Amino acid sequence: MKTASICTIGDEILIGQIVDTNSSHIARELNLLGIQVKYMTSIGDDRERILSELGNCLDHTDIVIVTGGLGPTKDDITKDALRELAGAKGYKQSAEQMAHIERILGARGIPLIDTNRAQALVPDTCTVIPNKLGTAPCMAFYGLGQHGTAALYSLPGVPFEAIGLLPDVMADIRRHFALEAITHHTVVTFGIPESTLAKQIEPWEDALPENIHLAYLPNPTIGVRLRLTQFGGQADFTPYIAELQKILGDAIYGEGEDTLQVVIGRRLRAEGKTLALAESCTGGHLSELITSVAGCSDYYKGSVTSYSNEVKMRVLGVRPETLAQFGAVSEQCVREMATGVLRALDTDYAVATSGIAGPGGGTPTKPVGTAWLAAAKRLPDDTVAVVTECVHFASSRAVNIERFASYALDLLRRNM
Repeated sequence: MKTASICTIGDEILIGQIVDTNSSHIARELNLLGIQVKYMTSIGDDRERILSELGNCLDHTDIVIVTGGLGPTKDDITKDALRELAGAKGYKQSAEQMAHIERILGARGIPLIDTNRAQALVPDTCTVIPNKLGTAPCMAFYGLGQHGTAALYSLPGVPFEAIGLLPDVMADIRRHFALEAITHHTVVTFGIPESTLAKQIEPWEDALPENIHLAYLPNPTIGVRLRLTQFGGQADFTPYIAELQKILGDAIYGEGEDTLQVVIGRRLRAEGKTLALAESCTGGHLSELITSVAGCSDYYKGSVTSYSNEVKMRVLGVRPETLAQFGAVSEQCVREMATGVLRALDTDYAVATSGIAGPGGGTPTKPVGTAWLAAAKRLPDDTVAVVTECVHFASSRAVNIERFASYALDLLRRNM
């Protein structure tokens, strides 16, 4: 199996000024090619450290991908360090990248100056992969490292530019390296914590063939993804997924890159049904998740963010006596919220949330992290059926809100 290192360059990463998101994207793409990432490292704007760290990575892995340090300012020293590392005698101009620079700056009405032109200059030993989204190209170097077989790809650090270049970089890697065949299949689950899930499917996992590996990929919004990977040969995961389905049942809600909002949207569209939301503790996050899916206007009518009791009563029709007797964070309240928004927006389904995200506002009987959720469904006789669920979490306000929203979507999914 081929191996890789991922290196980020820039003092701004080491001092916490920016968060490195490039490495995770790059690692994911390399993994899909069947390339094992052995090292991830961040290097400051220090020429000697760049030369030392990159040289070590080239000696011990087949592929090195670098991001950062390619801007037009004086502190961007990566290009010259790469020139020395690759044994280049000088620089050459990339006509193709120069054309992109002129186009980008011209469209923005920015005059072309020497520092912009300099970004099209690259070490004379490199192959340019043009960057159509920015001014700094990707530079590819081959035949490096102690064995003379390693390759290095230097990408700009701006995330949307680096990620935009990845398809071309991965295609170049495939052209230059003989890669082992690799097949992935991902099953997405929700509602079972990772540790509990691992115990529940342990016999199934132990029975997998040696050439099939299982990875657990937890996410508080999505659930736990179970990714099966086979190296070499043709993979047929069908019998293993069928056995897993018998064990987990409706905890499995999708495959691949599916999310709860995607799966729900797919079903609503297929059935010609519509959805409305009534949010209190989630403060619009549910709506954000639903509207993150392209084409959601086919089935999503809208939401009421009823943060105050006044809005719950006036807009959603929650009864004053319900709030007086049970409070806003109660099963009775979310039932009336869900029914009210379904009627108000004339939809087939509705979801409602009311809870205490924190850090304050909790009581002994309703501590921080408590939320009541409801999913409503219009029946053929125009009555409304409502199911509810109470959840408890002990995370930060932001994470509590994410989990309230995700569990509300899952409640809808399981009751459609």
